[in-house]
Amino acid sequence: MTVQNWSWVFFIVYTAGMLGFGYWGSRRVKHADDFAVARQSYGPITLSLAFAATTASGATFLGLPGIAYNNGVSALWYAFGYPLGVYIGVIICLRIVSDSGNDFGSRSIPEYLGDKYNSELIRIVAAVLSLVLFFYLAGQLVAGLVMFETMLGLGAADALIITTCVLLLYVVMGGAHADILTDGFQGALMLLIAVGVAVMFFTGYGVEGGYTGLFDKLRELDPNNLEVLHPETSIVGSPWAIFAIVIAHIPLGMLPHIGNKLWALEKPEQRKKFVTLAFIFGMLLPAMALGGLMARAILGDDLMSSGGGNQAIPVLFVELLPGWLAALLSIAVLSAVMSTADGLVVSATQVFANDLYRRSWAPRFASHLSPAELDHRVLWISRVGTIGVLLFCAALAWMLLDMNVALLVWIGIGGMTSAIAGPLIIGSLWSGVTARGALAGMLVGFFSFVALHAKLLPIAWLLEQGPNPYACATLASFTGVGVTVLVSKFFK
Repeated sequence: MTVQNWSWVFFIVYTAGMLGFGYWGSRRVKHADDFAVARQSYGPITLSLAFAATTASGATFLGLPGIAYNNGVSALWYAFGYPLGVYIGVIICLRIVSDSGNDFGSRSIPEYLGDKYNSELIRIVAAVLSLVLFFYLAGQLVAGLVMFETMLGLGAADALIITTCVLLLYVVMGGAHADILTDGFQGALMLLIAVGVAVMFFTGYGVEGGYTGLFDKLRELDPNNLEVLHPETSIVGSPWAIFAIVIAHIPLGMLPHIGNKLWALEKPEQRKKFVTLAFIFGMLLPAMALGGLMARAILGDDLMSSGGGNQAIPVLFVELLPGWLAALLSIAVLSAVMSTADGLVVSATQVFANDLYRRSWAPRFASHLSPAELDHRVLWISRVGTIGVLLFCAALAWMLLDMNVALLVWIGIGGMTSAIAGPLIIGSLWSGVTARGALAGMLVGFFSFVALHAKLLPIAWLLEQGPNPYACATLASFTGVGVTVLVSKFFK
């Protein structure tokens, strides 16, 4: 059988499994809160796998290898620097967000912020700003499309339709329960593949001359491939750029589709085990970047001309491995895409169903509904909203097919992480943050990222940072934090 035939076999099995988890999750959804957060339903092992898988995404399994393929070993700063930032943020926020969120009954990070600062305006602003994460979801759909194109031999349109439909079916059924169950399984599969890629790299599998031959080939193709800091790439070209990668990712673990998983942990005493396991898993998954280095050594510059760095991993698997194994490993890469995309869909639907309808519209215009009727309607909006969100993001993905996945998702991530750095990260460390400070920091952080990334500020050094989303997010986060602190201190 060919690689494509094996890919179809494994894809059908994979899809059946995801739908099975979706059905299992649907049996656990009795109320809208179950669909939104699966509150206190899972132990630390399942949840840490799901958390790490959601954090990793298609950017880690396709985008990072693509950056490593293009830029060489300097990309490893990015690969292993970003999890450090993520879990610093998680450690800062874990206790207070978990406890307060469960006490409030929060179903989303925007709702949590609104309740924390007793401000409907903060909730609405955070909810609306979080819609920028549609770019993040579009990036996951692009990553799924790349996998289906390469492994199943489909055209771009068909690949995008299949990616969207698979997500749609199991998320509509099970919501957050389906998200966590599928992500726990997919996280375990992703770990196995990441470790496997690391073993292939350190043994020099498939490279003439083995491990040392791999580096010789990289040097021959481009001496910059072995530079610790790449002189021609702003993303990993200086100590400042590396610092920015870590800092920019600190708020990432509290993005709506990731932070809401903290409320699914069964017991408070399980937090230490949860965060320890999640950190270990999170540091192992970026080993996929090593596959990008292998792809450059083995494939040479073949993918450069087509701008296809995103395809480094699937093409490498096809080149090196037996057809059945290449197909199986590619399903694991697909898991990375789906494990983030499903969480994004669930959190995005809560903007409409929970943050705007249940908390703002219903008290004013649907107060005649009984609690049971309101809950039923919120659940219905959540499921219907899933369809709308996915269709919109599929259209967005189609328009942005040629962007590197890791860079595409940061159009969405950067704005939101910059917005929440002040009210959520500093708000977890300092009780002096006020509602005015939180709102000001949120807005200034968000629009600072937009201004920096769009090169709207006519200052030479800032213009140089524009193409680097991590530098822009770091600068915007610092600005948002500064405004949060100043306004909280001087404008009570």
